[in-house]
Amino acid sequence: MGESSSAALPELFAPKVMAVVGASNRPGSVGGSLFRNILRSGYRGVVYPVNPSWTSVSGVRCYPTLGALPEVPELAVLIIPAPAVVPAVEELGRLGTRGVVVISSGFREVGPTGAALEFELAETARRHGMTLVGPNCFGLFTTDPEVSLNATFSETLPASGGIGLVSQSGALGAGILEYGAAERVGFSRFVSVGNRAGVDENALIASLHADPRTRVIILYLESLADGRKFLEAAHAVTEEKPILVIKSGRTAAGEQAARSHTGSLARSNRDHLYDALFEQAGVIRAGTLGELFRAAKIFASGIRTSGPRLAILTNSGGPGIIAADAAARTGLELPALPERLRGPVAASLPPIASVANPLDMTAGADPSHYRSVLGLLLGDEGFDAVLVITTPTGTVSARAVAEAIAAARRGSTKAVVGCLFGLTDLSEEMAYLEGAGVPAFTFPEEAVEALGLLARFRSWQQRPRTEVRRFAVDRDAVRATLTSARTEGTLILPEFAARGVLSAYGLPFPRFERARSVEEAVRSAGSIGYPVVLKVASPDISHKTEVGGVAAGLQDAAELRSAWERMRKSLAARAPSARLDGFEVEAEVAGGKELLVGMQRDPDFGPVLVFGLGGIYVEVLRDVTFRLAPIRTRSARRMIESIRSFPLLAGVRGEPPSDLAAVEEAIERVSQFAVDFPEVQELDINPLIVRPQGLGVAAVDARIVLAPLSP
Repeated sequence: MGESSSAALPELFAPKVMAVVGASNRPGSVGGSLFRNILRSGYRGVVYPVNPSWTSVSGVRCYPTLGALPEVPELAVLIIPAPAVVPAVEELGRLGTRGVVVISSGFREVGPTGAALEFELAETARRHGMTLVGPNCFGLFTTDPEVSLNATFSETLPASGGIGLVSQSGALGAGILEYGAAERVGFSRFVSVGNRAGVDENALIASLHADPRTRVIILYLESLADGRKFLEAAHAVTEEKPILVIKSGRTAAGEQAARSHTGSLARSNRDHLYDALFEQAGVIRAGTLGELFRAAKIFASGIRTSGPRLAILTNSGGPGIIAADAAARTGLELPALPERLRGPVAASLPPIASVANPLDMTAGADPSHYRSVLGLLLGDEGFDAVLVITTPTGTVSARAVAEAIAAARRGSTKAVVGCLFGLTDLSEEMAYLEGAGVPAFTFPEEAVEALGLLARFRSWQQRPRTEVRRFAVDRDAVRATLTSARTEGTLILPEFAARGVLSAYGLPFPRFERARSVEEAVRSAGSIGYPVVLKVASPDISHKTEVGGVAAGLQDAAELRSAWERMRKSLAARAPSARLDGFEVEAEVAGGKELLVGMQRDPDFGPVLVFGLGGIYVEVLRDVTFRLAPIRTRSARRMIESIRSFPLLAGVRGEPPSDLAAVEEAIERVSQFAVDFPEVQELDINPLIVRPQGLGVAAVDARIVLAPLSP
């Protein structure tokens, strides 16, 4: 990325002088369309067309070269053939231009030659300290009335509003803008980043965070420029403003399409890392464009909810039931009407109305019923938000109900959302509601899901703040072990060495001894105490159970001798070439549940922590979750709570709860180890046995893989 990455980015969003290099009068040309859009948008600055083929463009005097311009442009938009882009940027840099938007394609997305040209472009911009957007992008706009700039080739400029949009795809960004205009959603800023040779989503979300006109940030991404920087940048933004993201490439086919589209190096089957990253940063991920827009609409409206307690007010039972079902799916609560409300509400409604939640006023309800009952609900402390559903009938019009809702809401700070449910076009009535500060939706479940996201974001902002804990550990001992292993070319540590390393970081292991003969094993078992576990010790065997390399529950010397003989024969048949460092006799950990704690070092994300159900079924059930290290205490607890098997750890059917605090600490210690030693590529503790509350955890098996020494 270029050196300019300030939060404000005035060279992009508040330029006083611009140049469009490649502006044209040719019908249908991108250069002609973009230049006309700048003029039509009412741009408050000065814009110069640059093209040796024309004396004027759209009635504005055209200059043959950049050097012929009467003043230096703060921002230049380039719509010229790819080979001409770098020389133009070089000249702009020498002139003192601070920002450049490269619409031109023909770079990384076309192959190695284009990638080399893109690298040269990025280096040129960096050398001159220029903010670079693109190449292969759709442009940018700001609806700030002090600037009013549409430097895209989209004919549709949406209304001014509170949404800031960053899109990796120009065409999809244009589609979002058009859909937003149809849905009465306004935008503050839009940037199409294209190939992201310069400015990326990390700098842009910081800029949108600093923009007072932007209430919510939307991202369309096919990959992340830098996952770790994104985590840091987004985490800071979501303390104050919501970030909504739609990340394509959930499937291998989708990710391959994204890779072909933008030249991204994203690897397949890594979507779970994005989910973990977004959750850790407080970012809300949408599954569809429709979900994205519903969320954007409600956040951009400026309404907020103080909690999950929802009241549903309707004149039709069916839509109310659908809304109630959606509330259950999204984690919203539907408290019963408190006694203090029942009398006044019942007195305001026909006798057949259902004074419950959902509150069904029946088809006979008129606008006065909506106004009075909604006022009662908004005035009661038992609810955080109200969803008002109306199905227009022969006795009540949607407009009249919309006016009643707006009147009842006036003066209240609680979240009110409307649903105008009917077969006719109700866009005018919905626009009226939204003008009164009430987001309006067509279907009840859409409204509830949007409210659920409001409550979820509120929960994120109100979460307990915790820090990254640092533990007293023996780093020197670990450093010596790892350095020695890498020097000798040992990249997979023997289990006894892995245990020693992790023990130095405070991970508890049961007592064990190594034996090279069955007699040594019997003596060790006598010293440790039965029952014991017998394991093969080999740097070549990762999954001991698959080759018969583990025998548990051995109660005496006879069982130990028998297991030794079975194991020796099984290894000879199933792993004949494996190097054997003997066998280990280990105290058996009684009771508890088997978990997995580990780390994988990703080339883009860095150390990724893994937690989930452990034992021999981990790769079958795949009940695991991920976070980026270093991890805070609360995130460690969220990892534990987010697996499907969490109820088993919390205690079911009379079982005592597991020692979750000890599991948290184990995750945090692994996180510290992963950060302290970047040469560790993989780490698995499987199983980690968690015992009942207060009895701690025990690491039973460990595997550490190192990166080779650099030349």
